[in-house]
Amino acid sequence: FELPNPAGRRGGACTAALLGVLYNDKDGDPQDASDQSWVDVLRAMRENLAAEGFSQVPQLSSSRIIDVNDPMVICNPQGGTKRAVLIGINYVGQNGELSGCHNDVLNISKYLTRCLGFEQQNMMTLMDDGQHEDPTYRNITSAFQWIVRSSQPGDTVWIHYSGHGGRLEDQDGDEEDG
Repeated sequence: FELPNPAGRRGGACTAALLGVLYNDKDGDPQDASDQSWVDVLRAMRENLAAEGFSQVPQLSSSRIIDVNDPMVICNPQGGTKRAVLIGINYVGQNGELSGCHNDVLNISKYLTRCLGFEQQNMMTLMDDGQHEDPTYRNITSAFQWIVRSSQPGDTVWIHYSGHGGRLEDQDGDEEDG
């Protein structure tokens, strides 16, 4: 499973599926998928993943109410500052070590800066690569506090995590999948 040019190096399946959809926007403009709805983008990602034999199910999370049938708009068209927290954990030297999480962060960073106009000074990158701040609990919490404290109404915020995930049992019965 490879990213289309000019996205970057091989990374995780979900990130590659998202970037594959974004870079292959039908009008040829890799800035966003504004001619597709959020549902269209998620379906295209699922198709890309299934075609490659992956079982991941991409999902959408938003801090604001959105109509998932509206066009997918990533950045506030009225402007505002664009900020990002990018986290990539390969678990270097540990059981369960991964290999594509750093590439995911680098590929997303390239997309955000080259295609959407994010500026490096408004992006915080945490990776266990010895070159960036380590993605410890303290540093991740600090990054979230920074982005909340720095952001204003009308700003665009992008949070990206690549690493192992987990599931927790529903404690109060409010989740369909338990």
